[in-house]
Amino acid sequence: MLPVSVFIIAKNEADRIGDTIRAVRHLTDDLVVVDSGSTDATRSIAGELGARVIENPWPGYGPQKRFAEDQCRHDWLLNLDADEVVPPDLAGEIEKLFSAGEPAAQAYRLRIAEVFPGEAAPHTLAYALAPVRLYRKDRGRYSPSPVHDRVDLQPGTRVAALKGVVHHRSVRSLGDQLDKLNRYSDQQASDLEARGVAIPTWRVYFELPAAFLKAYFGRRHALRGTYGFLTAMNYAISRHLRLAKHYERRRLQKRDPESKS
Repeated sequence: MLPVSVFIIAKNEADRIGDTIRAVRHLTDDLVVVDSGSTDATRSIAGELGARVIENPWPGYGPQKRFAEDQCRHDWLLNLDADEVVPPDLAGEIEKLFSAGEPAAQAYRLRIAEVFPGEAAPHTLAYALAPVRLYRKDRGRYSPSPVHDRVDLQPGTRVAALKGVVHHRSVRSLGDQLDKLNRYSDQQASDLEARGVAIPTWRVYFELPAAFLKAYFGRRHALRGTYGFLTAMNYAISRHLRLAKHYERRRLQKRDPESKS
């Protein structure tokens, strides 16, 4: 067991959270799942696999992860989403980090690549994000933003990167993905309003095609054939919806400044 707490936030993840927990259960004696009102077997599956399951109403991504950080016992934290799986090579890399005591860096970036339905692993050339996911809790903490999912590190924190890739099974189906992205666009529009950000209206006309090109070529969805084309379209639609909802809210506010969307 490593001196690392693993924490996961979840809601209705019974079909995925078991694999997520099993992949890292041998690494820690402190695995925390914060559930925000699951109506399926998420909590029971997590509990049966040895997790400490804590319920907390959904306050947004950043606040929920900050709440989870506060429940962890160890100084080192590893954050995973309920649809992410740490493969054996990455688990071994994390174990090796602690084999000689305290790691050299204070925070580590983990590459995260999507695994689409029908795939056993990410494409070898798949686009991968590389956020900080393994870190000392005295050197970093999740942003309080309800939509931006990132660890804010203290100045001077030593940061390194691991070589392994987390398998991100974010897409259950194209329909489920679009539902999820639609809900997320509501939160993004609310966040823009709360921060007083006004995106220029001209972007409404270009957001969808620009986002498609970003996903299809920039994020290499083109490597995944027809399915990659379809997921890139879903991403583009979600970015369009974010902007459309933002524009609509601003339009209604101009008509009735006292109203709140």
